[in-house]
Amino acid sequence: MTLVLRSSHATHPGARRSYNEDRLVDRPDLGIWAVADGAGGHQAGEVASGMIAATLEAIPPGLDAQTVLAQIRARIDEVHGKLLEESARRGPDVMIASTVVVLCARGARYACLWAGDSRAYRFADGVLEQISHDHSLVQELVDAGQIPPEAAETHPNANIITRAVGATDPDGLMLDKSTDELRPGDRFLLCSDGLTKSIPEADIAALLGADGDVAAQLIEAALAQQARDNVTVVIVDVER
Repeated sequence: MTLVLRSSHATHPGARRSYNEDRLVDRPDLGIWAVADGAGGHQAGEVASGMIAATLEAIPPGLDAQTVLAQIRARIDEVHGKLLEESARRGPDVMIASTVVVLCARGARYACLWAGDSRAYRFADGVLEQISHDHSLVQELVDAGQIPPEAAETHPNANIITRAVGATDPDGLMLDKSTDELRPGDRFLLCSDGLTKSIPEADIAALLGADGDVAAQLIEAALAQQARDNVTVVIVDVER
C-alpha cells in the first residue's frame, strides 16, 4: 500500500507580540516537517529557530530512513554548538536557543524527535494522542505527581523549559524519539506552545476533525483567545 502525505502550515506572531521567533519546515518532498520556537528575545530567538529550519531544509533528498534520522541529529547538534558559541560571544548572560519538534516519514513508518515543549500530536479515529513529552519544569512536576495535568498550562512556571537547542546542558543536547507505523487517516499536528497555551486539547481535537484549512483555523482559534506567544502549526495528513 502506497501512502501519500499532504501537509499545510500557518504561523502568526500572536495577539500580543510584534515579531515572530517561530520557524517551520514543511517539506513533503523530503518527508520532513518541523516546528522550532526560538528563545532569547528579538534578533536572538529567531536566529536559533531559523538556523534549525535552514539546516533541516538542506538535508538532501533520496536518503533512507536511518540516514535521514542521523542527518537530523547531526545537523541539530551542529546548530546547538554554534548557538552556544554565539551566546558566549554576545555575553555571559546571553542565551540564544530554540525548541524543536521534527516529524520524519519514510515508507509506512514515522519518527518524531524533539527537545523542549513544542509538541507533536496524532489525531486518528477522533482521538488526539500527544506523541512528544514536554521537556519543561511543569511536566516534571506532573510526572512527579506534584501537580495535576490540568494545572500545567496555567502554572506560574509554565514557560520554563528544561531542554532546548542552544541551551547549556552538561550532558550535551539529547533529542527524544518516538516511532510508529503510519496509518491511512492519521493526521499529525506539530505546534509551538503558543497554540497549546491558548486553547485546550479538546478544542484542538475538534478542529483537527473539521474540514477546510485546519492550520488556519487553529491559528484563528488561538488568536481569538488572545494568544500571548507566537503560534505555529504544521498539519500532515496520511492518505492512501
